[in-house]
Amino acid sequence: MRLNVRDHDRGAASLTYVYPVVSRRAQGVSIGINLNPNNACNFRCVYCQVPELVKGKAPEIDVEQLAAELDDFLREVLEGDFMETQVPAGSRRLNDVAFSGNGEPTSVEDFDAIVVRVLRVLEARGVLGELRIVVITNGTLVHRDHVQAGLRRLAEHQGEVWFKLDSATPEGRRRINDDVGEAGRQWRNLQLAARACPTWLQTCVFEWNGEAPSRAERDAYLDLLRRVRDEELPLEGVLLYGLARPSHQPEAPELARLPEEWLEAFAQEIRALGFTCRVHP
Repeated sequence: MRLNVRDHDRGAASLTYVYPVVSRRAQGVSIGINLNPNNACNFRCVYCQVPELVKGKAPEIDVEQLAAELDDFLREVLEGDFMETQVPAGSRRLNDVAFSGNGEPTSVEDFDAIVVRVLRVLEARGVLGELRIVVITNGTLVHRDHVQAGLRRLAEHQGEVWFKLDSATPEGRRRINDDVGEAGRQWRNLQLAARACPTWLQTCVFEWNGEAPSRAERDAYLDLLRRVRDEELPLEGVLLYGLARPSHQPEAPELARLPEEWLEAFAQEIRALGFTCRVHP
C-alpha cells in the first residue's frame, strides 16, 4: 500500500523498529524509529492511534537489529525505488529520522546508546548532518541523565525535540493525556529539554463532545508561553495540529477535528506573543 498522511502503520516496512510515514508536519517522508514495539506508554492520550495501548515503558531493544533495519531501509530509500513506488508525488523527499512509534521513546533504558548507534548508521550512509533528527516525546522523562545525554548528543547533529503540551493545566493533562504527574514537572522538564536541544512544543487540539478547548484552557496555554518568553527560555516555537488519523482509544467517538479557521485564530494569539507557530490541520 502507498503511504499517506492518514495511515502511520508501524508495520508498513515489515520491520520491528523502523517504519516510514508521510508526515504532514515534516512535509515529506519521515523514517520512524519505534522503541515501543510492545505498545507501552506512560501516557494514554485520548487521540492516540496505537491499538491495544498499555501503560508501561519500552522493552529492552536489540540495538544491532535496529541499526541493521535502519541501514537497510535507508539504502532502499536512497538507492532503490521506494519513493517512486510507495510515496505520493509531492512528498518524495526524505525529511527526517524520528524517535517516535507506539509509546514514549525516552522510556527505553539505554536511550543515549541507541542515539549513538543511530548517528553511526546515518554517518555511514552519508546523511548525517543532512537529515533532521527528531525526538517526539511527552517530556516526562527528560530529567533522566541518559535522556539528557542523548538530547545533547542530538543537538550536535541537527537534532530537535518535539515536546508534547496538549494542555497547560493539571486538569487538562489528566483528561487528555492521563498524566497524573506532580505539579511543576512539566515546566521543569521543558526547561531541561530546551536547554539541551532545540525544542518545539507540539500541541494537539480537537473538539470533544462538540466543544473546542475552553477559553480558560487557551489562556493557561498562553500564560505558559508568556513565562517562556519572560524567562528567555530558548523555545523554537509551537507546532499546532489537529486530528488526522482515527483514535484507537475508547473516547474516539467523542472526538472530532476542529475547523482550520479555529486553529489559525489560536495560532494568531500564539504569534502575537512573539512565537513562531506552524499549523497542521
